[in-house]
Amino acid sequence: MYVESVLTDAASSSAFAVERGSPHPLGANPGQGGVNFSLFSIHATGVELLLFAAPDAREPFQVIRLDPCVNKSFHFWHVFVRGLEAGAHYAFRVDGPFDPAAGQRFNRNKVLIDPYARGNTDSIWSRSAACGPGDNVATSMRSVVIDTAGYDWEGDRPLNRPMEDTIIYEMHVRGFTQSPSSHVAHPGTFAGIVQKIPYLKELGVTAVELLPVFDFDETAVLRELNGRPLTNYWGYSTIGFFAPQSAYCVSPEIGGHLREFRDMVKALHRAGIEVILDVVFNHTDEGNQLGPTFSFRGIDNRTHYFLVPKDLQYYMDFSIPVAAPWPRRWQVSPATGISTLC
Repeated sequence: MYVESVLTDAASSSAFAVERGSPHPLGANPGQGGVNFSLFSIHATGVELLLFAAPDAREPFQVIRLDPCVNKSFHFWHVFVRGLEAGAHYAFRVDGPFDPAAGQRFNRNKVLIDPYARGNTDSIWSRSAACGPGDNVATSMRSVVIDTAGYDWEGDRPLNRPMEDTIIYEMHVRGFTQSPSSHVAHPGTFAGIVQKIPYLKELGVTAVELLPVFDFDETAVLRELNGRPLTNYWGYSTIGFFAPQSAYCVSPEIGGHLREFRDMVKALHRAGIEVILDVVFNHTDEGNQLGPTFSFRGIDNRTHYFLVPKDLQYYMDFSIPVAAPWPRRWQVSPATGISTLC
């Protein structure tokens, strides 16, 4: 109709009809009769939406090529897929100039997750395949269409307990219930925390501060110790800022991310326990010029990252040097909730 659909042989009978769609809101948003997709990219010359039958499907069953004359408004690429429902798995290919000296790193070979996705899956993810220039569709991450509406909060509201009455338990979601000694049905998950609420109540805890729960890559090797690779356990390297960590979910393959996270928050609030999030906004897991391409870099590198002004192939690094003195005091901004140095 408005866009060209390229089907694999195995799924030629299951093509979804497509329409122009809307530029807002960003991400994948289910609505009446289908799902609207919108992606922001200033410098892209082409965008393809890939639909997968399952999180571990090696190839998409439908590829939808967006027509810039029809499916683009300002810098928003958009399309409406009629008949598609929540729970569908998708990703993008984005074309454009590959010119690192000019800060451009488009590579149509790379399959990219949605920066605005509410959930992703990584069951066949290969980090090394995302680092090279070749096609990685068979080992890429996928985003999941999640309906954010319709959840029953049952009257839940922030507790707003005075800080002087607050007792905070800092917690790593996986580490808190990972041991068999925790005796929970789903160790290392948001659901596991719910089962341990009576224990937190016994301790007198009034708030839990969760170490990063944004989606991150647990397979990333940060360094080696005595020949043993140390992977990203703590989560301080974000993949998706709107998606709860898939490994902390019981059913990420069906898009349970947001529901399971909300269930945990609601249960904690019901028990009189507030929830504080430790957030990471100053960098992503794509890292520097040697890192993998799985989202922001491939969608529009110059838009998403601060680059070295005099040499755009490199990225600005605002990390604290190891040799630098520790700050005397941390201050949390009431407007953003982000810890800042002062």
